[in-house]
Amino acid sequence: MSRAFRAAARGASLLTYYFDLAWRSCRRSKALTALVVLLMGCGAATCMVSFAVFRAAAADPIPWKSQQLFVPQIDNFGPAHNWKGEPPTLLSYTDAVALLQARQARRQVLIYGSKWTVLPGDAQHLPSSQEGDAVSHDFFAMFDAPFRYGGGWSASDDEQRAAVVVISSALNRKLFGGANSVGREIELDAHAYRIVGVLDDWNPSPRFFDVSSTWYPFSRPRQLYVPFSRAIDLHKAASTNFYCSTNSVDPYLPNWDSILHSECAWIAAWVELPRRADVERYRDWLHNYAAEQQRVGRFDWPPNVRLSGVGQWLQIMKVVPKSSALSLIVSVSFLLICLVNVVGLMLARFMRRAPEIGVRRALGASRGAIYRQFLTEAAAIGLAGGVLGLLLTALGMVGIGKVFEPEIARLATLDASLLLLTVLVAVTASLVAALYPTWRAAQVQPAWQLKSNG
Repeated sequence: MSRAFRAAARGASLLTYYFDLAWRSCRRSKALTALVVLLMGCGAATCMVSFAVFRAAAADPIPWKSQQLFVPQIDNFGPAHNWKGEPPTLLSYTDAVALLQARQARRQVLIYGSKWTVLPGDAQHLPSSQEGDAVSHDFFAMFDAPFRYGGGWSASDDEQRAAVVVISSALNRKLFGGANSVGREIELDAHAYRIVGVLDDWNPSPRFFDVSSTWYPFSRPRQLYVPFSRAIDLHKAASTNFYCSTNSVDPYLPNWDSILHSECAWIAAWVELPRRADVERYRDWLHNYAAEQQRVGRFDWPPNVRLSGVGQWLQIMKVVPKSSALSLIVSVSFLLICLVNVVGLMLARFMRRAPEIGVRRALGASRGAIYRQFLTEAAAIGLAGGVLGLLLTALGMVGIGKVFEPEIARLATLDASLLLLTVLVAVTASLVAALYPTWRAAQVQPAWQLKSNG
């Protein structure tokens, strides 16, 4: 026990000694030290601001459940019209309803976006157009949507095409001043709907569950949700992506019935599969369904289906904006440029002290001691650069909205992990930059230095 204590005390004493040498060296080369600290601080801060944006855009939107949620895809376009052999990202009405009615998953959800005109119940508010989603009843349970008041509708409401609606907390504040509005009615497109639930402030970013049917996955959340079956009965057109199996213009669809029976893809589908065996079983079912459509003559190509998890789906849809990915690449490149310059500065800094190194070596200092001394000095400079990087990172986060899209910028946060990472990057980069200069310093021959200094 005492031997270990003595060893620890000796190590602490040596570390204190090395830091003292580093401090003396920095005082002798103030301008050079300040330049290295500035380069490390700027490089680390630039990298961390870009990383904060990239991290926010690429984060798992539902990490506690993403391993259980999947997107089924069925190729109803065929090899002549699909994209490089990949099925459409959305489903036709025929396939979407078949998946919903088959009930092969624990939960299954259909989604398509639409616009609704909200008519307020009093003269104080003007009619307004609101973005909404037509969804099946499992939507709220599948995606763990939090409710402030009430809840979602039931399966029987879906079957009966009930005129019910779930509204956002923002719309509830606008229409009812934030009070509990469950049981009250609002008019949507001149039809009365009974409010069954008010969502809490809920805005998954990206809005992964309808990323394939919306124009921008980081835009503001939907303001209302109505039963999918009700929207279909009302011939409510999709306000989002609508793909048809043609390379030119959309086919002529004169009425709602022709839309429902067309091969156009406009409905997003999700399934919840808790176990790996459920995933394999559902994938087999998808394949068998497509094979059956081929057998009855609807498809004249072999089954082409996909079942993608949340992470894979976001990659397929290229959800991470190119601007954030590009900025991260540019900032990392800038950090590397800073490193190259720091290597040159540290080489000049260390080699100016060759006489000092020669004397220490002549007095018995090993090369290992030289390594420890100069790497400790580099770590100290990196730590100072990290502190400067913290200030510059905080400043960069304030003005981040002027460089990136506001919807992305608001997601980036300056948390403890980012602060710690900023310091770690600066210290690590400084140590890496000091490796070659330290090696050169350790190669100094004491005899040459003593002879040259007479």
